[in-house]
Amino acid sequence: MTLLGTLLRNQRARDARSAWNLPGLQGPDLLTVTSSRFEHGGTIPHEHAGKRVGGLDVSPDLTWSAPPPETTALLLAVEDLDAPILPTPAVHCLALIDPARLDVAGHLPPGALSARAPAAGVRILRSTVGRGYHGPEPLKGHGPHRYTFELFALTTEDGEALAHGGAPIDRARPRIVLSSITAPVTARGRLTGVAER
Repeated sequence: MTLLGTLLRNQRARDARSAWNLPGLQGPDLLTVTSSRFEHGGTIPHEHAGKRVGGLDVSPDLTWSAPPPETTALLLAVEDLDAPILPTPAVHCLALIDPARLDVAGHLPPGALSARAPAAGVRILRSTVGRGYHGPEPLKGHGPHRYTFELFALTTEDGEALAHGGAPIDRARPRIVLSSITAPVTARGRLTGVAER
């Protein structure tokens, strides 16, 4: 696997086509997103990596500053900005969060993005590799990968109204959901961590 990673070292999706740069997800950068497990730009602890590389595949805790009062939903996208071969970053998790149903306002505990047992107020959508949180599993020898936890504050009465790709939002591919959002983004923020093998 090291040879493959080395051969693909210069092939990366980059973030030009990430959720953060999509036209429908533009808004003021008013949210501060943090985790007790790593600092912005820091290394994501191995326990949050995927099981195929020896991690536990447990999503890290996330905390964010208060969104605007008119916020009715939060969209969380976790992307690998450096995935090789793919034309867009790989979506490692996509979820809708109802801020009124969280146990603690502005906070998700570790493991809250599990497909089998998400935290209260978390609706897990499809990602590039399935459902729920999928931790970092970069190719060995490919170099550092940046993983972004992007949070968008939305004003919408109906989660189904977020995507217009023909399929219900729970079954729609992540890129369809991300590129077809029409609900206004009132605030957004992101946290970036790094993983490498």
